[in-house]
Amino acid sequence: MNEKVISGTQNGMLALVLIILGYLLGILLFILGIDGSAILLVIGLLIISLGWIPFLGLKVLKPQEALVLTLFGKYIGTLKNAGFYFVNPFCQAVNPAARTHLNQSGDVNSDNSSLVVTTNGTGTNVPIVSNKISLKIMTLNNNRQKINDCLGNPIEIGIAVMWRVVDTAKAVFNVDNYKEYLSLQCDSSLRNIVRIYPYDVAPGVDTTGDGIADEGSLRGSSEFVAKRIKDEIQNKVNEAGIEILEARITYLAYAPEIAAVMLQRQQASAIIDARKMIVDGAVGMVEMALEKLSSQKIVELDDERKAQMVSNLLVVLCGNKDAQPVVNSGTLY
Repeated sequence: MNEKVISGTQNGMLALVLIILGYLLGILLFILGIDGSAILLVIGLLIISLGWIPFLGLKVLKPQEALVLTLFGKYIGTLKNAGFYFVNPFCQAVNPAARTHLNQSGDVNSDNSSLVVTTNGTGTNVPIVSNKISLKIMTLNNNRQKINDCLGNPIEIGIAVMWRVVDTAKAVFNVDNYKEYLSLQCDSSLRNIVRIYPYDVAPGVDTTGDGIADEGSLRGSSEFVAKRIKDEIQNKVNEAGIEILEARITYLAYAPEIAAVMLQRQQASAIIDARKMIVDGAVGMVEMALEKLSSQKIVELDDERKAQMVSNLLVVLCGNKDAQPVVNSGTLY
């Protein structure tokens, strides 16, 4: 079902004035009918008793709000522009997600209006629910999920999704509850995408589906992963009249049961990489020292002394502690 926007004039104020004048006329006829005219009395009584019905057709819309109207079960259109309107008093506003509260910005209600209902001397606050649909950009932040990556490692991940309603008819009539539907599709899409990637770069893993191993990972390719999650969610919520503006990864970590082991693994990998860099640098410095000693003819060293010098320099350059050299006051031989 496609949206049909009601593009009428904002005639609410005129209708309000006419309704009030009609009510006053009914009171006047009722008063005149008391003096002797039964017809005026009946007409005035009917106006007074039924005059409240037109008030039900007065609708006030704020900016970025919409009202989906049905008449005896038939969809007649949507009011979108801000203003004061008068519609058929028997029209009913529909919003199946009005009472649904998710962990999102659009459900933070600063107007805590409620109706006090007294039963057997006990008062109960009943919240007044508005059936207006918000067209503002809202942020959905579901709970963190525990998902296995492509290598089977359990990770915890959370996302924030920026969304808005663009087709009110689809949102109301195509799905049972568009907020719950969006929340479910966000969780499902997140699982589908995360299972394709490893947490860190792993050899021999194809994350793009082209049959070629790449360096994609959840930690290193977060922007690209978030875009794929956004596209996945958008494909699933098109029928609900929802537009996904952005998706961002807000939390990413190994699950607690393997976090300590993975931390040790990362530390060991970092130590190995650092050692490789230190050794490469030390070998280069030793090579440079030997070349300068030989080219400038500072000292002539045979192979045995060169080997000893290389060993001493590598120990000094690659050691974890500061070197404590021993000065030889004699000869090299």
